Amino acid sequence: MGAPQARLSDLARRLNDLGHEIEVLTAFPNYPTGRVFDGYPRFYMHEEKDGICIHRSWILPSNKRSFFRRLVSYLSFSLSSLFIGLLKTRKVDVVFTESPPLFLAASGWLLARLKKARWVLNISDLWPDSAKYIGMLSDRNLVYRALEAMAHFFYRRAWLVTGQSKEIVAEIERQVPSVRSYHLSNGVDLASFDPQKRSEEIRQRVLKDGEIGFVYAGLHGFFQGLDQILLAAEKLKDKPVRFILVGDGPEKKRLIETSEALGLRNVTFLPPIPHEKIPSMLASMDATVISLKSTILGAVPSKIYEAMASGIPVLLVANGEARDIVTQAGAGVAVPPGDAERLAAVVREMSSNPEWRRMMGQAGRIAVERLYDRAKIAERFEALLLEEVHTSQGQCLRMQKTAYVHH
Repeated sequence: MGAPQARLSDLARRLNDLGHEIEVLTAFPNYPTGRVFDGYPRFYMHEEKDGICIHRSWILPSNKRSFFRRLVSYLSFSLSSLFIGLLKTRKVDVVFTESPPLFLAASGWLLARLKKARWVLNISDLWPDSAKYIGMLSDRNLVYRALEAMAHFFYRRAWLVTGQSKEIVAEIERQVPSVRSYHLSNGVDLASFDPQKRSEEIRQRVLKDGEIGFVYAGLHGFFQGLDQILLAAEKLKDKPVRFILVGDGPEKKRLIETSEALGLRNVTFLPPIPHEKIPSMLASMDATVISLKSTILGAVPSKIYEAMASGIPVLLVANGEARDIVTQAGAGVAVPPGDAERLAAVVREMSSNPEWRRMMGQAGRIAVERLYDRAKIAERFEALLLEEVHTSQGQCLRMQKTAYVHH
């Protein structure tokens, strides 16, 4: 469960289908509750899923906003994954490491060196930069400077640094000009997310007669800034509009309390639903609302691609590359973070114009088919890896075994 988990699992399955041997080294499931799910042992577990070997190692989970608690959680898995990686994984050709957490880069780098493998460091969120953008750390802070130095150290030592957005890749190249980089874009499974998944039964269950449904499905966390949706809902109490917030996270309890304090009868909180049921929920609503608390360089929520593939318009509260993806495709409207008045105005306009919503939904579907198909993204990434192996060794060597390391 979760955007990075879905994206990385999809990539692992597609590389496996292309004929490579994949091993996944990950933690025990604990997202987004911050507690290891029932039925898992404490230290190590091996399983197979979709023909892929999965190693799970110990983590001290946390969903607290405390920077220190998260730091301890990250370090616990970084240490256990290094230990289990050395003991349990086979000889590999490529080690692929996900960051954040940045500390996991240390495990990936050491595993790659000890196994004499090429090391690919994938950056899905710039750290410690993201902590600076939301005010968690200052660039004058000693912790920030230490984390920045650590990031630069690993960028320089990776065989290849990949980033899920163009902004991330450009910023890494600016910070460390010598880095070898590649834009490993996020995307969507077009077979799973489809306008044909629309369900009248779902609409009848969550919407009252005549209501226009704006859905958010994902983590209720600090970075998402979901308070902005509640503030907009307060300004639309007299309109036939309903906001449906699906999911869980450290901010959910407080959001529910805020909604109750504001007397918001046009907001519905739903528990998390299995990933395979999200496509039907999205396709059954009239639009999606996706928010970020502030401008975060390189942040492109995966929910954008899923909504576009589902044929519903995107109401985005964000700037930067995420805004450009939505507006250039004609797939929705973007408003800057912190402007609840503007957000409410756009909701009011979208809810009263079904033809406009239809046109934006169609434009979004066309854009993802052309640019953000995960099948094509995986094939291009495979071609790059094989080309690099061919170039460096002077012969075409197919990757026989690939370790795939993520949190």
